[in-house]
Amino acid sequence: MSKSLVIVESPAKAKTIRKFLGSNYKVEASMGHVRDLPKSQLGIDVEKDFSPKYITIRGKGPIIKNIKKEASKADKIFLATDPDREGEAISWHLANVLKLPEDAPCRIEFHEITKNAVKESIKKPRKINKNLVEAQQARRILDRLVGYKISPILWKKVRRGLSAGRVQSVAVKIICDREKEIEAFIPKEYWTVDAKLLQQDTGAEVIAKLHSKNNKKIEIGSEKETKEILAELKKQNYEVIDIKKSERRRNPSTPFTTSSMQQEAARKLGFTAKKTMMVAQQLYEGLEIKGEGTSGLVTYIRTDSTRVSDQSIKEAEEYIKTNYGKEYFLGLKSKNKDKKNVQDAHEAIRPTSVSRTPESVKGSLSKDQFKLYKLIWERFISSQMAPAIYDTVTVSISAGDYILRVSGSVLKFKGFMAVYTEGTDEEVEEKEDSLPELKKGQVLKLLKLLPEQHFTQPPPRFTEAMLVKTLEENGIGRPSTYAPIIDIIQKRGYVEKENRRFKPTELGEIVVNILQEFFGDIVDVDFTADMEEKLDKIEAGEEEWKKVLQIFYKPFEQKLELAEKELEKIEIKDEVTDQKCELCGRNMVVKHGRFGKFLACPGFPECKNTKPIVIEIGVKCPLCGGNVVQRRSKRGRIFYGCDNYPDCKFVSWNKPIDQKCPDCGSILVVKNSKKGEQIICSNKECKYKSK
Repeated sequence: MSKSLVIVESPAKAKTIRKFLGSNYKVEASMGHVRDLPKSQLGIDVEKDFSPKYITIRGKGPIIKNIKKEASKADKIFLATDPDREGEAISWHLANVLKLPEDAPCRIEFHEITKNAVKESIKKPRKINKNLVEAQQARRILDRLVGYKISPILWKKVRRGLSAGRVQSVAVKIICDREKEIEAFIPKEYWTVDAKLLQQDTGAEVIAKLHSKNNKKIEIGSEKETKEILAELKKQNYEVIDIKKSERRRNPSTPFTTSSMQQEAARKLGFTAKKTMMVAQQLYEGLEIKGEGTSGLVTYIRTDSTRVSDQSIKEAEEYIKTNYGKEYFLGLKSKNKDKKNVQDAHEAIRPTSVSRTPESVKGSLSKDQFKLYKLIWERFISSQMAPAIYDTVTVSISAGDYILRVSGSVLKFKGFMAVYTEGTDEEVEEKEDSLPELKKGQVLKLLKLLPEQHFTQPPPRFTEAMLVKTLEENGIGRPSTYAPIIDIIQKRGYVEKENRRFKPTELGEIVVNILQEFFGDIVDVDFTADMEEKLDKIEAGEEEWKKVLQIFYKPFEQKLELAEKELEKIEIKDEVTDQKCELCGRNMVVKHGRFGKFLACPGFPECKNTKPIVIEIGVKCPLCGGNVVQRRSKRGRIFYGCDNYPDCKFVSWNKPIDQKCPDCGSILVVKNSKKGEQIICSNKECKYKSK
């Protein structure tokens, strides 16, 4: 029998695939890219049609040597990298390293790592898709030109170590623009009036909302107007004049795309986009399932398609009808036709086997793997289920020239909601609210009028879920780029999180202002989205990659020259604190690092003293009586510890408060969850909880 070599990116993927293929197949991992542009120089010859200079990535020499050795023994070579542009580019680089013929049928792809999918793909090798490679190469060169040409200007004019990214800069501008909206927002006063009414024959109460006057929707802008309306309403008789009963349907959400998975994992699980993709990759590449062996649990995780295979719909149909009943099954209707730039070669993210329920694999998964798998599984199953059905009733009540309304709804058929409901950014939940049986012509007694003052609210800052959704809606980046974009703008210190929402730093605002003044296209949403479309056209063979780069580069080069001449040096002064440096006596200053703010001596490089910023929270340590302070871990996560560390080892991820547990006497802490803040006992054995 002939020997075959299969090359994938990761050891985890290699381990899974080895178990599916027989002894005649050798499976090796390239550990991602093996070649890239050099870090120490631009690596692009602009004069020679943007010719890239690829070099072996540092540390990949031994890996390439091993792959070459195994390739020399093999009769066939299969490149089984991920089924997207990035994966195609990795395969192209590997083919070049192994000196494979350009038209060699060496490329295989599968969208789920299961035995059948892998074995079927081996039967259908194809040559490397040059259009995919060129689209990826054009993106890489564009990003390199922007980053390596603008960053030195920022170093010179603002601060060393700064950098500008083509897509990341747009994300920072979106966050900065939202902050400007919030700062410019002027709250507007408005009032609402509710009436508490009594159904005299039954004693039932209803609360109706003031809706209109003389058939015109009412808007109340001041306390004076409110008092005038209240005076009129007190004199009126309240009579039911109309009752409308109807049925309302709520449809299920489609299966996950990369974007919707990241949004939902942020809302429901509190995962960052980066964490979501890391855990999803583990589920995709394959895990050892007790009593079953190794298998990929979900389909490919970088996709913007909602399409699913007929086979998976059949599996879902069987599961739903068996476990819930025939009336609960509907079947998916794809929405891809309504979306632009959908890469429909991929399916949506779904479980590779419906019969592999979350509970059946729970013992084989880590806590985070289980949470995300359960979310993906439930979302897919619910997408194939019937709509939820509510009985709704809207009652109109007259009060002279005024009309009040009250609505109620009762869930009469759960449909997909028996399995799953989609989360929201603002945690608004669907509430059932049944009304007493009211009759047309019935007179109600006014018990109390309930006026309430409100003020319009500014637009909220972006959560990770909201930012991912905005990037997707505006065509910024692609499924594989959302997590790296969010990660890098935080690492560069351009934005920071405050109560899980993004806020631009002073540095972020300065950099965006510079880019907007001299490189308007780089931070323009429409321009960036248009560039994504051009990359898609390169992939489709409709655009030539060198031409796209030429059109971009000529005006860009002129802007670089202008910025070099006209941009004045900007000094960002460090915030001076009252804390003295214990080594030299200077007042320490606040610096920004990879994991947030820290204190440093301004005497650098003579004095190199640094220390974390300590924030006292006004709580005494339960172990030694010292002060509990807020700190940051090496990964940037906030935690709480005693200021007598290392002598005292008290530490807590949840914020302690100055109260003792009424049940066991331990210190109480505030735990943040998707449902809000909750006070719990710090003693894990104690189950005390309070809002």
